[in-house]
Amino acid sequence: MERWQILVNPHSGRSAHLGEAVVAGVGDRGLDATVHVTASVEDLVSVTTSAADEGVRSFTAVGGDGTAHHMVDTLMARGDGVVYQFAMIPKGSGSDFVRTYGHDGDLDRGLDRLLHPDPYRIDVGTISGAFGTRHFINAANVGVAAASVRTAERLPRTMGPIRYSTAFWLTLGRFPQRAVEVDIDHHRFTGDAINVVVANGQFFGGGLNVAPRATMVDGVFDVLVFSGARSNAFTVMPRMLIGSHLTHRAVRRYIGSTVHIEAHPDWPVEADGEVLGTGPVTIGILPRAIDYVL
Repeated sequence: MERWQILVNPHSGRSAHLGEAVVAGVGDRGLDATVHVTASVEDLVSVTTSAADEGVRSFTAVGGDGTAHHMVDTLMARGDGVVYQFAMIPKGSGSDFVRTYGHDGDLDRGLDRLLHPDPYRIDVGTISGAFGTRHFINAANVGVAAASVRTAERLPRTMGPIRYSTAFWLTLGRFPQRAVEVDIDHHRFTGDAINVVVANGQFFGGGLNVAPRATMVDGVFDVLVFSGARSNAFTVMPRMLIGSHLTHRAVRRYIGSTVHIEAHPDWPVEADGEVLGTGPVTIGILPRAIDYVL
């Protein structure tokens, strides 16, 4: 049986006793697992590092995309050549990464997956800038979507997934349209835009099907440039609900494994819902770098 390190973000979900519920579920199933309720990002990183140092190779994040992001980033940053096994039980207000696999936030079903894990080896992204280098599993944004994450952080978590769409519309009106340069392998986009998406997974922004053709096992990203005026958002956003926006005149789609984005210095950068900083970024892909548990 697998030995698991389970990290629980107590601020995720709507249960004040999430950690206790996870401990009870682990005991009921006889899982070989250590459960830790995190006190901070620093605590999550420390416990993940210590467990990996002790030989643990299977990790579970109980929380949102941010919890998964920091866990995977910590494991991948070790650079030890180990292909770690990673599971997620989504309890965050967004939890978009798991939508690609149809997983929901049911704790019992999530813990059941750990009993007989079915690993699916997926790609992991790297993003480098003035903030250093981070790893991401779902998507990175430069532009208005990243600025919307900042806005969403100030909104109540009780809003659930609509927290992100609300934040987008609150942010859009004051976000500056700028000239950007995006190099994707041998392709280049130069022009005015409001956002650049580099997608490994299909969904983000609270369930929007932003990159419907993306797959996490092909060794390339789907890169979407949202060009032109901000007013295009009024016709693009509704189509994202069903993934039919790729034919819109304001959307440019590319695929590639290396992406460099030059944008205005006041444009923020985010990955997996975590704001990283600002400035130019270079994004690469690590093919089939981690095992996600289906």
